[in-house]
Amino acid sequence: MTAEPRVYVIHENAEWFPPFAAAFEAEGVPAQEWLLTDGSIDLSAEPPAGVFWSRLSASAHTRDHGDSKEYGRAVLRWLETSGRTVVNGSGVLELEVSKAAQHAALQRAGIVVPQTVAVFGTTALKQRARDFSAPFISKHNQGGKGLGVRRHDSHEEFDAWVDGPDFEPSPDGITLLQENLFAAAPFVTRVEFAGGEFVYAVRVDTSAGSFELCPAEACALPGADGVEPEPLFRIREEITAEHPLVQQYLAFLRGAGITVAGIEFIETVDGRLVTYDVNTNTNYNPDVEATAAVSGPRTIAQYLGGLLVREPVAV
Repeated sequence: MTAEPRVYVIHENAEWFPPFAAAFEAEGVPAQEWLLTDGSIDLSAEPPAGVFWSRLSASAHTRDHGDSKEYGRAVLRWLETSGRTVVNGSGVLELEVSKAAQHAALQRAGIVVPQTVAVFGTTALKQRARDFSAPFISKHNQGGKGLGVRRHDSHEEFDAWVDGPDFEPSPDGITLLQENLFAAAPFVTRVEFAGGEFVYAVRVDTSAGSFELCPAEACALPGADGVEPEPLFRIREEITAEHPLVQQYLAFLRGAGITVAGIEFIETVDGRLVTYDVNTNTNYNPDVEATAAVSGPRTIAQYLGGLLVREPVAV
C-alpha cells in the first residue's frame, strides 16, 4: 500500500465495484480496492494514510466469502484504534450483519417496523411461529438480496419445512419470524443516502412476488425470449428530503453513525409505512442512475474526496 493518501474501499465482491471506480475517476478522487477475501495486516504497524470506506456485506457468505465478515471486524478495529477516518465503520458492520440489531435500532428511533421474533437455533421455532397468524415470513438474520426469506401460508407447512431437508439456517443460527406485510400496491420503496444526505427514493416493482430485490446491474435478469423487461426500479419523485419518514431516517442514520445506506419500506393496506431493511453496502440501479438528477456513486465519491483532502500525508 502506498503512503499517498487515497480512499480505500474495503469489500469482498469485485463485481459490484466498477460503478464506484468510474465515479471516483470522474470526480478525480484517488481510490483503491481492498478486497477482503484473504491477505494479512501487521498489527504492530500503522495503517496507510487515507480514508477507509467499508462496503462489507451481510450476504458475503452467498459468494463463499463468509469469513470476510470476521476479517472486516479485525481490519476495521485496527483502523479505528489507529485513528484513521473510517466511513461505515465497525459499529455499522454490526448492524449490516444483523437484521435483529437493525430492527432494535430502528424501533428505538421511533420508526415503524414489522412485528418480529428472533429465534436462536431451531428448538423454539415451531412454537414461536404460533405468535403469528398465517401467512407469515421467516428470514435469515444474516441475509442479503432477499435470500433466505420465505412466506408460510400455514403453521403445518412451516412445521414440515423446519423438520424437512429444505430448511437452511442463517449463518449465525438466528431465524427471524415476522408478520407478512400486505402492500397497498405491488411495490416497495428504497431510500438512498450518501454522505449522510438524501439522494433519491426508488420504487421497486414487486408484482412478480420475488423477495430478491438487489438493484445492482450484476443482479439483473434477462427478459423472456430476448425481450427487454420493464425496469423494476424507478425514481419516486414525490419522496423528497422533506418527507417525514426520510427525516426520521436521517436522524436514525446520524445516531447510528451510518453515512452510506439504502433503507427500504412498504406502504401497507392498513395505512402503515413499515421499514424492514437497512443496507449499508448499498448498490445503485443503472436505469435509475440514468434518469436521476443526482448520482449515488458520484455523491459518495464527492463526499469521500472531501474527507480525503483533510487527511495528512504519511511520512
